[in-house]
Amino acid sequence: MSSTSQAPAPVKEPVTAERRVRRRGVRRLTTRDRIVVAVLLGIPLLLDLAFVWFPAIGTILLSFTKWNGVGSLHTKTCKPNLPSILNNGCVNGIQNYHQAVSTYPEFWPAVRHNLIWLAVFILFATPLGMLFAVLIDRGIKGSRMYQSILFLPVMLSLALVGIIWEFMYSQNFGLINTVIGRNGNDNAIDWLGNPHLNLWAVLVEATWRQSGYVMVLYLAGLKAVDPTLREAALMDGANAWQTFWRVVFPVMKPINIVIMVVTVIESLRAFDLVYITNKGLNGLELLSVLVTSNIVGETQRVGFGSALGVVLLVISLVPISVFLYQTFRREETR
Repeated sequence: MSSTSQAPAPVKEPVTAERRVRRRGVRRLTTRDRIVVAVLLGIPLLLDLAFVWFPAIGTILLSFTKWNGVGSLHTKTCKPNLPSILNNGCVNGIQNYHQAVSTYPEFWPAVRHNLIWLAVFILFATPLGMLFAVLIDRGIKGSRMYQSILFLPVMLSLALVGIIWEFMYSQNFGLINTVIGRNGNDNAIDWLGNPHLNLWAVLVEATWRQSGYVMVLYLAGLKAVDPTLREAALMDGANAWQTFWRVVFPVMKPINIVIMVVTVIESLRAFDLVYITNKGLNGLELLSVLVTSNIVGETQRVGFGSALGVVLLVISLVPISVFLYQTFRREETR
């Protein structure tokens, strides 16, 4: 007599409350919920594509053309012997970039001025804003008033800031020349007309505004730091300087990244102050001014202006990429 062995029936796992909640949560995502999620995600995505990515890609494509903004674009190669009006809309290759770096006299001064602007923001405006934030965060007497005074320039438009400082720098009646006694016709200092001085004078205006902006960002970061970290550092014998640089500052890494990106963007998109002063000429050449003057100015060289815009984009991406790479690389090695 042979005995047959029958496999035991699989035991069903009991449906726990957690699994019921999980199933119920998945089932809650109805068609209406999916539509709401799609709208909430889709509208910002479309706006980002429409106002950021499509213009950026379009600018890169236009930088390889020779176009004055009138007429249509085509894929024919530009002929060097024809006048510009007959070459309109053709493919110019890298000639716009070659012309910018070789035969355009304002290009290299503008690049140098933009790099100086970036260096001043990083080395002066950002540390100054950080200092203001640390002092106000320590709860000094009248901190609310100081915070309002320092943040006031940020609330003003850059055009208005330029007009205010024009009165300060006025050659004969300005406050600065009056205070230092150089407001006469013979010994007056032309702060905004002298090409050796006007860039630094405008950078003082920009630093005055940027330091308040950085101060507000760092204040937000300081308020988010856990107070127990400072208490533990003080109990270990660290002074205020060591507590900030060894404990507080590393914790504010997300704020530091935001400030670095904002600083680079603000320094390279500088336009209003120099345009108010002298339309970006005579020592105040900047890439943003050159882009504007070539695209919407009298020359109407959209392709060449787009090439300058791409150069400005590349210059802005380099320091941001290096900073982010170094920051996250240090984080991985810990």
